[in-house]
Amino acid sequence: MHGMPQPGVVPSGVGVSPIMMQQASPQMGQMMGPGGPQQPPQPPPIEKIDNISKAKSLVGPLRESLSATIKAAAQNLHHNNMTDIGTIKGDNSAPPRFDKYLEEFYSICDQIELHLKTSIQCIQQSNSSNHFLPLTVAATRVDPMPHPPPDNPMLSYPQYLSTVRSQIAYAKEIHDTLICAAQNISPSE
Repeated sequence: MHGMPQPGVVPSGVGVSPIMMQQASPQMGQMMGPGGPQQPPQPPPIEKIDNISKAKSLVGPLRESLSATIKAAAQNLHHNNMTDIGTIKGDNSAPPRFDKYLEEFYSICDQIELHLKTSIQCIQQSNSSNHFLPLTVAATRVDPMPHPPPDNPMLSYPQYLSTVRSQIAYAKEIHDTLICAAQNISPSE
């Protein structure tokens, strides 16, 4: 048995040609190309789903979790009632754990809440962006645009970055001025 090659086991490199090694291990042949090692195949791109769709997709599991939670509560109440009246002993059969189902329900509720809060923040940020910078930003173009159409003025991405940097510098300057003024107003000790 030791002298026979086993499937899935790559023989050692002593006295074995590269062609024999590729035949012995199809995985190795896929990873090694004529010019050397190649990268493994890339997984398919993950689809980006917006937060509202994620929240909607959690409604089904939320319903199932609520149903399981209510069933566990009913079974616990029934078991406790039977134990109280003495028809069954407390240690005969254990009902499902209510806290486990309730924790799962709250977990799904928290996920939905997080997705909805994130959506609200995205909408508020988009509204603020449109209010304070009503121009459209061409994020795909790095070089300056030759002539934007007059009815739809656009900023190139470098121009947008410059605008954002100047706004940040201005906000920092106002912040520093307010801190300095607050220190001047407060009584010195």
